[in-house]
Amino acid sequence: MPDAVVIGAGLAGCEAAWQLASAGINVTLYEMKPGRMSPAHHSPLFAELVCSNSLKATRLDSASGVLKREMKTLGSLVLSCAEQTSVPAGGALAVDRQAFSALVTEHICRHPYISVVRDEVTEIPHDTLVIVATGPLTQGALAEDIMRRTGRPLSFFDAAAPVVSFESIDMSRAFFAGRYDQPKDYINCTLSKEEYETFYTALIHAEKADIHDFDGTHFEGCMPIEALAARGFRTPLFGPMSPKGLTDPATGRWPYAAVQLRRENREGTMWNLVGFQTNLKFGEQKRVFGLIPALAHAEFLRYGVMHRNTYLPADTLDEQLRLKNDKAIRFAGQMTGVEGYMESAAMGIAAGLFTVCEILGKQVPRWDNRTAIGALLDYISHYAGKDFQPMNINFGLMAPLQTPIRNKAQRHEAISIRAEQAFWEQMQQDIMD
Repeated sequence: MPDAVVIGAGLAGCEAAWQLASAGINVTLYEMKPGRMSPAHHSPLFAELVCSNSLKATRLDSASGVLKREMKTLGSLVLSCAEQTSVPAGGALAVDRQAFSALVTEHICRHPYISVVRDEVTEIPHDTLVIVATGPLTQGALAEDIMRRTGRPLSFFDAAAPVVSFESIDMSRAFFAGRYDQPKDYINCTLSKEEYETFYTALIHAEKADIHDFDGTHFEGCMPIEALAARGFRTPLFGPMSPKGLTDPATGRWPYAAVQLRRENREGTMWNLVGFQTNLKFGEQKRVFGLIPALAHAEFLRYGVMHRNTYLPADTLDEQLRLKNDKAIRFAGQMTGVEGYMESAAMGIAAGLFTVCEILGKQVPRWDNRTAIGALLDYISHYAGKDFQPMNINFGLMAPLQTPIRNKAQRHEAISIRAEQAFWEQMQQDIMD
């Protein structure tokens, strides 16, 4: 009999299992792939990335950077593997998806305290401590079991962006650059006003794929490009097609519109259309996105897809990620109500550490919202509004400074410094006792 069970070998599940095993605790990790694949997953490997290969900013004056710093301090497996498989992406941490997932899988499968079971779990076990980390695509009997326990529906939409081959991009209508003189790690595909008008008209009239058995709304942070465009002609120009900070070397000016591409692998042979998550039919994607001049003859290595996200209501979990009505069950990852790869992995670390402390009789970590992890936990367990939706880490979730600072850069730096101090204080007080 294992000391704990983790269900799901995504980023959160792998982090949770790694924390348990690193503490010498026997853990069984269940993963339904490859016996059963979700609509968005294609690989039998663990920690498969779906929506993007970017793990966001590493700068310590960004909330994402602060979260990564805390995760690294706690021995994050995901971050270690990401750093070893990274590809250039300016100030962001992006990875070669295949290499990243393969490395995480290798570490998990080789750990002597982790037993991997390739089988689908249809009901949460009752005879041991459990961490449910089945991700935003949880469905079937297990989803029904979770909904029976919560008495609430669990769904909203999410979408993934297409990927094209580098050699098929017309670089006469594109250039390498980062915004405002950042590292030149992105390919920027330009559009004139007339070209944008043609593209926009085609986009809003394009045929969408049928989606069955899903209900809910789009998450703002991963909205399909066609849903964004439906809000107004200029809306994409303030989002994924913004030309700001991109000086076209051919004209010396910002273009009217631009689409950024971010590399998918180290070799730079595959490029992701940044912000172009979509639910258009595959043929429509080729036709409509082909109206972007640099992509007129693009080879689509992966078309965009839409899939369902599921998450728990805000009042379902306590500060230790336990079900309030069953303390033996914890949740981790996007199911908890966070959004984003790093946020999901961070909740896996937290759930794993909470369980370690419970098994070993140690003081449970008490992160407060001066820290990034504490801010996410606080949002999940104490949200007081009426419309709870998954949230990325941001400085708005973290406690405000006692003395306000008007300058944004200085304010973010001060919050980051305070977060580091608070995190170490709480580490020494709790985890290191």
